Amino acid sequence: MEKREELYRGKAKSVYKTDDADRLVLLFRNDTSAFDGKRIEQLDRKGMVNNKFNAFIMQKLEQAGVPTQFDRLLGDNECLVKKLDMIPVECVVRNYAAGSLVKRLGVEEGKKLEPSTFELFLKNDAMGDPFINESHVVAFGWGTAEQLATMKQLSLKVNEVLSKLFDDAGLLLVDFKLEFGVFHGQIVLGDEFSPDGCRLWDKETRKKMDKDRFRQGLGGVIEAYEEVAQRLGVPL
Repeated sequence: MEKREELYRGKAKSVYKTDDADRLVLLFRNDTSAFDGKRIEQLDRKGMVNNKFNAFIMQKLEQAGVPTQFDRLLGDNECLVKKLDMIPVECVVRNYAAGSLVKRLGVEEGKKLEPSTFELFLKNDAMGDPFINESHVVAFGWGTAEQLATMKQLSLKVNEVLSKLFDDAGLLLVDFKLEFGVFHGQIVLGDEFSPDGCRLWDKETRKKMDKDRFRQGLGGVIEAYEEVAQRLGVPL
């Protein structure tokens, strides 16, 4: 597989074309950002940890019947993925109250949500990824009602699979965001799943083991990511 020119540079990953029109290379960089890119730092080993963490999770989801963009690892910081036509909507599943939900509704952090909630946000950094609903997605042509139904069904399936996986490792899957795209007519899970895009707490102590350590200046960010990986059995 020949890696070619850079197609897109995000806050923490770069995307490259290949000699296969259906495949891309994802490069996981050490850049760590928060507050819509207003704060950016370099954290050693982060790209490697997230790349291998994502590969492990995506393979677990594939085994559970969730179609994903991931194909295979190419190295410590790179993987090969399917080229998707991305739907510009973030799907967020929440099992416990945290983050923007606490600010928006004034509820207590850590409150268990029964049932889990499913939310949609427009993927638009300039606008701060605003909260939207299903009617907005269809009315503005960001996706169809059928695509949204599949995205919701897959998001809840991901929650079912990963909640157990993390629970077995002594962790609470507090919330997470997913992005989807279309590959040859099929809705497929895209982007990444890593501690950058979810909240993970130690089940006993409620210690934060995710990017909130960076957002809140708690320190030990990569050490926490590596501990989560070790508990899951991710080969780093």
